[in-house]
Amino acid sequence: MKEVTVSELKSMKDNKEDFQLIDCREPHEYETGNLSGELIPMHDLVNDPDRVNRDKKVVIHCRSGSRSGMVIQTLEKKFGFDNLYNLKGGIAAYAKEIDQSIAV
Repeated sequence: MKEVTVSELKSMKDNKEDFQLIDCREPHEYETGNLSGELIPMHDLVNDPDRVNRDKKVVIHCRSGSRSGMVIQTLEKKFGFDNLYNLKGGIAAYAKEIDQSIAV
């Protein structure tokens, strides 16, 4: 599985790269703190893969990288995606290493 580090994600955001950022957590988790990505909960992602862009890099994250990793494996296996990247360590790592103001 391909991954991006939190430093790489920050750089992508700072450089205004064209990518899709998906938060696969639940709405109540997103409300607590988020990275301004598109909220598509895990079960919605695997049941409606058309919401995932196939034409550019897609970074999917959760709290720690575990759920997003499972989503990516499912999307790659069932639907043939090859442009998905897991955020290593999830929003917890981003909050710890990049922006401590984000509640996890």
